[in-house]
Amino acid sequence: MLSKLDNAPEMQLRELRQQYFNLSEADDAIRKVIYAQLDDAPLRLLDTTSGLLCDREAQICAFKLSTEYKELLSLIIKHADIRTQRIKEVVSFYFRCVMLSHMWRGKEPLLHDIKNKVVYELNPVDGIGKLQSFCKTVRDMSYRWAWIDTCCIDQKNNVELQKSLNSMFDWYYHSALTIVYLADVPALSKSGALTRSAWNTRGWTLPEFLAPKIVLFYQSDWTLYLDDCSCNHKESFIIMGELENATGVDAHALVTFRPGMAGAREKLRWASTRVTTVQEDVAYSLFGIFGIHLPVIYGEKKQNALGRLLQEIVAQSGDITALDWVGKSSEFNSCLPADISSYKTPPCALPSLSEDDIQTSVSRIQSAVDIDVALKFYSLLDNLGTPRFANRRLHLPCIAFLVTEVRRSYAQDQEAFFAYQVKASALHDLVITTQDKLTRFSRTKSTLQTFLLVRPWDPHLLELPDLADNAMDNWSVRESMFQDVLSIFSGETGPIDSQSHSRALRLIVRLGQPFDAFLLARQHSGEYKRIASDCNIVAQVREVAGSVHKMHVRTLEIS
Repeated sequence: MLSKLDNAPEMQLRELRQQYFNLSEADDAIRKVIYAQLDDAPLRLLDTTSGLLCDREAQICAFKLSTEYKELLSLIIKHADIRTQRIKEVVSFYFRCVMLSHMWRGKEPLLHDIKNKVVYELNPVDGIGKLQSFCKTVRDMSYRWAWIDTCCIDQKNNVELQKSLNSMFDWYYHSALTIVYLADVPALSKSGALTRSAWNTRGWTLPEFLAPKIVLFYQSDWTLYLDDCSCNHKESFIIMGELENATGVDAHALVTFRPGMAGAREKLRWASTRVTTVQEDVAYSLFGIFGIHLPVIYGEKKQNALGRLLQEIVAQSGDITALDWVGKSSEFNSCLPADISSYKTPPCALPSLSEDDIQTSVSRIQSAVDIDVALKFYSLLDNLGTPRFANRRLHLPCIAFLVTEVRRSYAQDQEAFFAYQVKASALHDLVITTQDKLTRFSRTKSTLQTFLLVRPWDPHLLELPDLADNAMDNWSVRESMFQDVLSIFSGETGPIDSQSHSRALRLIVRLGQPFDAFLLARQHSGEYKRIASDCNIVAQVREVAGSVHKMHVRTLEIS
């Protein structure tokens, strides 16, 4: 181009210069779209036409040599007003990527095994055969780019590994297609074979299926499962039914899943039966499901990795359901479990009140409750903060009940657990089983150690609007409700007093219902530790109308 500019007449020179600048501008416009497109794609991809592993620059070079690029460049130069959307369509179609979800078996090819080599020319032993079949399947479906976790990540590069594990959910989400390879499902299998596949038990396969919009299942001979030739097996009622039975994940959630903190306890239950080869992956595999980005620190051990994940869930969402588990306490923090399997037991199904039940209970207790005390109690709870972690210590807003007696119970099997009869101020007596040996005491035999049964505070009990929805309107409602309470204390009367009374009394009724409790033991340093139990501790306030003054609103530090 430059030599033409040196030797051309003046008119031709201007035309060539304009063409040169148009060409440069067009290339810049395309390049910007390419970089935006590849932001949501893996760092390395397998080119299924050549069989070579390509980094970002190699992918871009391949595109610039393609017919698609040349046609797009020509179109932009001829039509300067071409919409960016058209460029995006061409670029996104070219860079469509197919991801693989599979189980690692035996010797899988790593990056150094295929780098600068043609995959199709390698000896098809061990995982190489699977890699070749995957690339051929993708190529035969007219997709150029493919990705597999075995050899498309440099496992020895910590920076790349960090980025890959934190981005993997997004990569699967933005994939054009995800192929699930079921190595243990033979050809011509009947319905039900998917349910029995070990693929359902692996930690990483959960996000690999939840993230993508389009999924196809392949049997061990690389034929479609159930000979289902539809374009998306997520739309198959039969296949999704099998997955629901195998995983315990609702079929609707399997198809419509979105990452985030909503339903944290249920998502943890999904993961509770899954296993990973590397112990820390039990936590790392869940980062994308919760939309969390955290450092990947292989060698930190499972409890630390899981502890960091759960700490972040509680800190970001304020959701205390992640604290609802049975089993063994973590060394990271005693309010967190040592193992993901502690979430396998569903939350205790506590009885719920209908609106008629609440109204009836309010009518029954209103003459027995000191309304000023109830209003102040409501305000106190309304001003509680959210749960937070600092230096691995949980600061937990709660309602605390002082334990007044702990006696050993010999009525149950004592081989693995100790059973204790526990009495607490304002609560019905209960039996707690735990692996921990507790100090026994009573009103006549005191102890220096303090025990508490606590109800972690759930602000939904206040029945306030969700500030996450329509924040301005709800803030006005919240402010109005606050003014209602102030009017009570200032002696004003009117219909608004009735609303405040009702809210306070409804709260008292709800606090009288059974709840999941934590048993805490005070340590010499002042903080508390949770005493883990082998089953849910279900407590209930005795005569709630007269027990408000025995419910202590506190924020406790738990290590």
